[in-house]
Amino acid sequence: MEEKEIGKVVRYFSKIGIAAIRITQGELKIGDKIRIKGSSTDFDQIVESMQIEHQFVEKAEAGNDVGIKVKEKVRENDKIYISK
Repeated sequence: MEEKEIGKVVRYFSKIGIAAIRITQGELKIGDKIRIKGSSTDFDQIVESMQIEHQFVEKAEAGNDVGIKVKEKVRENDKIYISK
C-alpha cells in the first residue's frame, strides 16, 4: 500500500490521548487510514474524529492544525502518513 506524508505531530496530550497534528500537504478526512511513524512510534489507525479549535470537522487541509484521538502514545515530530 502506498503511503504519502501529510503532516507531523506538533503536540501530544497524554491525559486525553489526543495528538495535535499540523497538516503540511494534501488533506485528511474522517475515515482515512493513517500511519504514525517516528523513532519509537509506528502504528496504523483509522481517523474517527477530528477537531480544529475545539470544533468537530470532517476534513482538514494543508496549513490546518488538527487534533485527533490516537490509540497509542505519539511524540513531537512523528510523521503522519496517509495510506492510499
